[in-house]
Amino acid sequence: MKLLFTIDTKDYDPNGTSAIRPSVRGIIIRENTLAMIHSLKYDYYKFPGGGIENGEDHLTTLIREVAEESGLSVIPSSVQPYGYVHRVQKGTKEDMFIQDNYYYFCDVQDKVNLPQLDDYEDEECFTLEWVRPETVLYTNRNHSHGAKEQFFQFATMSERECRVIEMLIQEKRFGDEFHGLEKE
Repeated sequence: MKLLFTIDTKDYDPNGTSAIRPSVRGIIIRENTLAMIHSLKYDYYKFPGGGIENGEDHLTTLIREVAEESGLSVIPSSVQPYGYVHRVQKGTKEDMFIQDNYYYFCDVQDKVNLPQLDDYEDEECFTLEWVRPETVLYTNRNHSHGAKEQFFQFATMSERECRVIEMLIQEKRFGDEFHGLEKE
């Protein structure tokens, strides 16, 4: 899978302890909108997905995480790799946190089931929304995110999602009407 870009904050001790947490994310586009998870509590968007559990492959994780966070059922035969984002920054408990976020295009069934949210996802009121890409870019970069902004890994996660969306716009994955938004 191709490297899309790297986010390296260089705020860590490279000789210290490290934690590695790979994840997968679903890019689900329908009628020029994206299926995104909206944190109603902190007002930000993220692609549905999450961490790879021990023994899971990417497809299994993608199907599980998209269903848990959004209630959407991925159609396995539709899954196509897009690329990954390599992120390195100071960790919360360790000196260095390393995360490769693998993005996959996928289609989903029309029926939406109830999500199965983790405690923190429920506390943040994670909600599936079909949104236009410019809404995500504007919200993540311009709205107040309250106490979440104090969580030092939040800014890199939020910016990661925006940069992926800008790449999708630049590649005209949404159509010509969105060309130029990647520069805003």
